[in-house]
Amino acid sequence: MIAQTRNGPPKGTRGLRAAPAPSRRAAACTTRTIHPESVAAGRALLPRPEVLDGLEGFFKAMGDPTRLRILHALQSGELCVCDLGETLGMSVSAVSHQLAVLKAAKLVSHRREGKVVYYALKDSHVGAVLDTMRTHLAE
Repeated sequence: MIAQTRNGPPKGTRGLRAAPAPSRRAAACTTRTIHPESVAAGRALLPRPEVLDGLEGFFKAMGDPTRLRILHALQSGELCVCDLGETLGMSVSAVSHQLAVLKAAKLVSHRREGKVVYYALKDSHVGAVLDTMRTHLAE
């Protein structure tokens, strides 16, 4: 939205109009009526604060395009950091940094074989979430 100043529209915006504000009718009730059964049912499904914290971390980790690319690459199976870097066209350092975030979010696991560290999806649920998101977005 373009802000109107005291002396007219901002420089370089003459003739441009701000997009109209979205209608609030679709998002708000037109009368203040509380439905106690519905409120109780909604409250019963609210997660505990510690669960919400975990969900927030999960979605933050999943909300980065680079980390999503790593997770998708790992759906093919276990990959070492060097292979991930080559697959994604990234430096080993950059991949390692993102893997640390994914590991903290419990989305990937790792194992060491000598000097090589291999990463994989933590469990089948991670792959299922990725597949479900793709299916949802394709609808």
